[in-house]
Amino acid sequence: KEERLLIPAKKALTDFLKSRGMRCTPERFAILEKVFSSADHFYADALYEALEMEGYHVSLSTVYATMQLLVDAGLVRRHQFPNQPAQYERVAVGTKANHHHLVCTCCGRVREVKDAALMEALGARRYKGFTPEHVALYIYGLCSRCRKLIEE
Repeated sequence: KEERLLIPAKKALTDFLKSRGMRCTPERFAILEKVFSSADHFYADALYEALEMEGYHVSLSTVYATMQLLVDAGLVRRHQFPNQPAQYERVAVGTKANHHHLVCTCCGRVREVKDAALMEALGARRYKGFTPEHVALYIYGLCSRCRKLIEE
């Protein structure tokens, strides 16, 4: 499945970079491939470490700069949860699949939840002079594990 998502992502990144007069470097595409190898949220530092462990040496600043390029290209979404470094997730080209996040205010754990009815309702909303591209919804509370610890 990841390979099926990676091919259009490579094309989209190539088109994005060329449209801005930027170079299509091997480092950028190695980072893109690593991003698209997993559906999980990830930290830029963890991505850097994974690349290093696989023997692909690229600077941490290159990882961060490339992550911003991927965000700008619409291939990655950046999430900023309280008391945590930014997390990223891949975005499949041509999809508008949205989900929301349940964020535990105690342990910081984040869980993705898909709610088709909610997303449909939000997608049906029209705003004068504005065209939404995607929705980011964060719901804060206690996860079951933390609630159990507090109740004990």
